[in-house]
Amino acid sequence: MKQKLMIGFWRCMLNVPSFLWKKQIFKAKKKFETELAFMSEEHRLVHHFVVKELPYVSKPLSPDFVANKLGLAIDRVNIILDDLEQHMTFIFRNSLKEVVWAYPVTVEKTPHHLTFDTGEQLYAA
Repeated sequence: MKQKLMIGFWRCMLNVPSFLWKKQIFKAKKKFETELAFMSEEHRLVHHFVVKELPYVSKPLSPDFVANKLGLAIDRVNIILDDLEQHMTFIFRNSLKEVVWAYPVTVEKTPHHLTFDTGEQLYAA
């Protein structure tokens, strides 16, 4: 299968030259790599854990809960949560420093209600 990108313009479909869209993909990849460079394996572990756990718990996750479940020091978990929240990419915490939002899910009510095939219900962030 050929790698092709086409764009619709009024009643016509036009081919986009591959050098144009490949250049844009390369630039976007570099941007994401730069933005995610701060993340260690522990950052990824904590983020993936809170995303997976929020649907099961259906309430905000405290740093103590995360630390206990992952076997990490509470101080380290707090630093990681601070990093993730500071980069405004992955999580948001309430005033008690509990994780309420971990992209793409949240325990706070939004217009986007989700029901998982396993029965858990949550909202999309």
